[in-house]
Formats: sequence, structure tokens, C-alpha cells
Amino acid sequence: MNKVQCEIIGISAGPTSSGSYALLLKEIDGNRRIPIIIGQFEAQAIALEMEGIKPPRPLTHDLIKNIIDNLGATVLEVVVTELRDNTFYAKIVLEVSGLTNDIDSRPSDAIALAVRADAPIYVAEAVLQEASFIPSEEQEFERKSKSSYDEMESNYPNSKSKEAKIAALQDKLRDAIEKEDYERAAKIRDEIKKLMNNN
Repeated sequence: MNKVQCEIIGISAGPTSSGSYALLLKEIDGNRRIPIIIGQFEAQAIALEMEGIKPPRPLTHDLIKNIIDNLGATVLEVVVTELRDNTFYAKIVLEVSGLTNDIDSRPSDAIALAVRADAPIYVAEAVLQEASFIPSEEQEFERKSKSSYDEMESNYPNSKSKEAKIAALQDKLRDAIEKEDYERAAKIRDEIKKLMNNN
């Protein structure tokens, strides 16, 4: 199978209120992007790991990674292998005792595991040809990030200094993690990083 290595460039809420999210992958050596619709739980699992947020109890994908490690196996890669009837299919490639095994998976679960295992993500060339697009504007995600920042900033109208805003956000972050609201925690962590990097 001809496959292309891709990276995650973002996760955004779906256009409907059904709790779906769009996971956006981009080929590493090119401009093609491919959106994959995933569920809220899987979106949270991917975002939390990418942001380095450790929940107080392991999530399902953390548990799977721990089981794989304890059995002496390694996640070599994950591959989005097929698009059939508007549904994506994937495989997790494991190495156990020198032998490789392909395990069928939903792309969202495979990618949530890949970010935990530091494994490369591939998409079959045939899938990219069928479902990818080349964006007309490279700044689309940055625009979304800015509007998210403006929305977060409006929640703290009385915080004048950057330090005060960061302190307020850190309080909100602790609260979100304690309540296990990981989607909110990931967004707040993003805003803290933006403020800290903003000179």
C-alpha cells in the first residue's frame, strides 16, 4: 500500500451541535489536508495528550497504551487505510516479539493511541486522493485561534495585566481538570500558552 506520513494540525468543533469534531491531518511533505469527523471523547483524548494535560485517572487510550507497554509490544505506526461509504478505516501496526500485527481500528482511536505512543500517522495515498483538499488560505487555523483568544479574553474583562490573565486562566484550568472537563481544560491551556508566548 502506498502511504503518506501526515501530522495533526488541529481539531475543531463540527458545524452541527451533535458533539462531533473535525480532526485535520496534513501531509508532512505537501499541502494536502484531510478532515476526519470524530467523536467528542476521542477529540478530548487526542487534544489532552497533545497539550500534555495528564488527567487524574487514565483515559481509555492511556489504558490501552499501558497494556501494550506491559505486554512488551510497540506501536510502530497507524494508517488510515480506506474510505468506504463515507467512513474512514484504520489499522494500528504493533510489533510483538519481532512480529508485526495489524489491528483494525477507527481512525480516531488509532490516532489517539499514536499520539501517546509517539508513533507516526500515515494515510493511504488512495484515501488522500479521494478525500483531501488543498487550502486556499494557509492562515485559516490562525484566524480560528485568534477568535478563540478574543472570546477567552472577553471572559476576563477586569484582568488588565498579562500576569493577572494568566493567573485567572490557571485557576480555571485547575477547576476544569478537577471536574474532568478535559475539552475545556485543553482550550484554557492553549490560551495560557498564547499569553505566555505573547511578548
